[in-house]
Amino acid sequence: MEYVSTRGGAPELDFRATMFAGLAPDGGLYVPKTIPRLKQKTIAALAGQSFEDIALRVITPFIGDSFSEETLRRCIQDAYDKFDHPARAPLVQIGQNHWLLELFHGPTLAFKDFAMQLIAQLFRVALRDRQQQIMVIGATSGDTGSAAIEAFRGIENTEVFVLFPHGRISDIQRLQMTTPSEKNVHALAVDGDFDDCQALVKAMFNDRKFRNEMRLVAMNSINWARILVQIVYYFSSAVRIGAPHRTLSYAVPTGNFGDIFAGFIAKSMGLPIKKLVVATNQNDILHRCLTGQGYFRGETRPSISPSMDIQVASNFERALYYAYGCSGSAIAELMDLFSQRGVEIDETALDSLVGVYGSGRVSEDETRATISKYQRKTGELLCPHSAIGVRVGEQWQERSVPMISLATAHPAKFVEAVEDSSGQCPTLPSRIADLHTRTERVCRVKNDLTEIQNYIRSIRDK
Repeated sequence: MEYVSTRGGAPELDFRATMFAGLAPDGGLYVPKTIPRLKQKTIAALAGQSFEDIALRVITPFIGDSFSEETLRRCIQDAYDKFDHPARAPLVQIGQNHWLLELFHGPTLAFKDFAMQLIAQLFRVALRDRQQQIMVIGATSGDTGSAAIEAFRGIENTEVFVLFPHGRISDIQRLQMTTPSEKNVHALAVDGDFDDCQALVKAMFNDRKFRNEMRLVAMNSINWARILVQIVYYFSSAVRIGAPHRTLSYAVPTGNFGDIFAGFIAKSMGLPIKKLVVATNQNDILHRCLTGQGYFRGETRPSISPSMDIQVASNFERALYYAYGCSGSAIAELMDLFSQRGVEIDETALDSLVGVYGSGRVSEDETRATISKYQRKTGELLCPHSAIGVRVGEQWQERSVPMISLATAHPAKFVEAVEDSSGQCPTLPSRIADLHTRTERVCRVKNDLTEIQNYIRSIRDK
């Protein structure tokens, strides 16, 4: 299995090299050169299997010979042993033919744990072979950072740097990043919004001298390995509802487009998905784009669903790559224009996108109303992001097609918003109930590339 850049100007890599590279040297994102398809009988045979066994079957075709099957199996087992639900990603029925896929049973109570826990295990194996120090770096709007720190804390030859927007994430999200005591993890509070943090990370990767000197590795979903692992729960949930003999749709709370793009890969592999529905909050660049209003960023507005407060969805470039017929040159030109002023999407490409993706926008009041409604109706407490997915899932639901809405975080990560909306205060699991009493370690930094690069160098040189 080989991987190519969405912008067509980088050499092809195998899976292991792609995992270490993260961002392609031409500024593009890596995607598989070909997407493997699974036969219907292969998909049907996944029914009744454990999440770990499904993961091994779904991931293996993308790995090639980068890791042996035995090593991959062991890494998968070690990754998901830390989850507190035997199904790992259980389904809960919340309405007529409407299901909630709970993705918050991992160590940091968010869907990012599925990918990050396994990636950390793969890096542990790869680093043992390479015997080199690496700097794992990423930007977060809340959940990616805590999942990465939890996964990589204490791993030898690894320093982890997480950039998050100061004052724009929930208290629980911040504390999960700033209270680990391991010296190899570093939380950096940036004076700016998530898009600023993401731009800083991309700038560091595009600075080839700095990237090579520091041996940077991306933790964000710009890293293909992140997308790959998220494909698994589309398969595990679909076969429980009756796939491949039954078509179904998914509603996905969407900020950086990685989670829903994993659904596109699952669909391309043969999973019978009718619609992948993008659910956005008031920062609705993706909804505007998919409804024919062009791909133009707006001002990022803080919301009660802060993980979705994004106006530059990095992984949308991958979706555009396939919509533009896998033309690297077209994407290179398109993304250059987007960085300058935004772009109109070609009519043929837009038709391709809306053939796969639906979309919906949910206001702050609608988010609160949805949390309240489902607490009364089902007893299920939804975090604000999950509520947005459920609300848009309702709008796109068809009588004969099951809708699965992704619950991307535990409600206790957003206590204030959930309690204000439902009148019920969600509680943290006992294993992290003392989070508020732990000592924080955090470095406040300006939105300045040189300052952050110097900070990373200083850690390396200690």
